[in-house]
Amino acid sequence: MRIRKYLEKDWSRICYIHDLARLDELHGASLEDAFLPLEIAAKNANLFEYDLLVAEHNGVVAGFIAYDEEEIAWLYVEPSLYRLGIGKALANAVIEASSSAFTIEVLKGNSAALQFYQNAGFSVVDTHSGVMPGNEKFDVTVHELCNTTNA
Repeated sequence: MRIRKYLEKDWSRICYIHDLARLDELHGASLEDAFLPLEIAAKNANLFEYDLLVAEHNGVVAGFIAYDEEEIAWLYVEPSLYRLGIGKALANAVIEASSSAFTIEVLKGNSAALQFYQNAGFSVVDTHSGVMPGNEKFDVTVHELCNTTNA
């Protein structure tokens, strides 16, 4: 597996990955109707204001992560490649390169993501409700997690 910076040529592949994995994420929270394809969601939620890395598995982009110095905002892996360590490798690449703690929000009901982040050293620090960033027509409840392993 290779982790590298996002390149424009990766766009169609990360759209494919996001659109499949986002449906899984929303399904766990019973929010399938809130789905927006990445072509729309990227603009609505300012994807390109974050640093982006991609993971290549067998030479093909298999996942991506978007983050800044405080937050992991996006982490998606192609569903057919779940549980191969791709998400963990992306998260570790970001966490290990920083001495800061990171936060992430996980939709209530997305137990797979919640367990993933807890296994990666994150703990729930708050649970709050509001509107879905990037698709404000939908109300959501999220768990806010923080890792303190590097802080």
